[in-house]
Amino acid sequence: MTPRQSTARQIFLPNHHPSDALLVAYGAGSLGEGLSLAVAVHLTHCPDCRAALAEVEALGGALLEDLPPAPLETLSLAATLDRLDREEAPANPCKALPSRLRLSKPNHVPTADTTPALPRPLRTYVPSLDGLPWQRLAPGVRRVELLPRTASGGAAQLLRIAPGTALPHHGHGGLELTVVLSGHFADELGRYGPGDLAEVDGETSHQPIADSHRDCICLIATDAPLRFTGLMGRLMQPFIGL
Repeated sequence: MTPRQSTARQIFLPNHHPSDALLVAYGAGSLGEGLSLAVAVHLTHCPDCRAALAEVEALGGALLEDLPPAPLETLSLAATLDRLDREEAPANPCKALPSRLRLSKPNHVPTADTTPALPRPLRTYVPSLDGLPWQRLAPGVRRVELLPRTASGGAAQLLRIAPGTALPHHGHGGLELTVVLSGHFADELGRYGPGDLAEVDGETSHQPIADSHRDCICLIATDAPLRFTGLMGRLMQPFIGL
């Protein structure tokens, strides 16, 4: 896609997008939390996918309008109002962050050369990338867990990969979505930059490598554990969280 030039800075639109099936599942609300987060982050970068999602939602709304109305139980409204009166309003998610995800440098303002501004969907989980407690997984690879693996298999985390560093070769037990926040990585399927979404499934094996001069920071979400093929990957499996 042709880059667009703004008066303030050059903005590059994503070249890699979610599949139509993934956008439909997102619009229908059938994705897990981690996968939905990855799609939402991509959407903040991509006007084309936002337009496609609007069409999906409009079509879904039209289909719902054509459905016959379902009878409402007499006491349903009263029961719902009573439940709302008893439930407390949810706390601000940023204030409720676990201590391991709170910023260690809350007054530091990141620059364009250090950490990028976070897309709005990610700020529900971490207010900023600056000062996060990155956990070292291997030389050149650090992570911050956002969503621990659930009983259904879903998980999400941030990875920070130093230039020239390759992740272990691996396959997938299900769907894996990777959204680039900063830097670039390449694998057997292509090269990915800020805003790009890489979508791979159980049929795909690959080995991503950070191939630019700066750290590659990615959001990675899966709905099933990865399948590492090499010795190093199998040793890292208990710690990597995906």
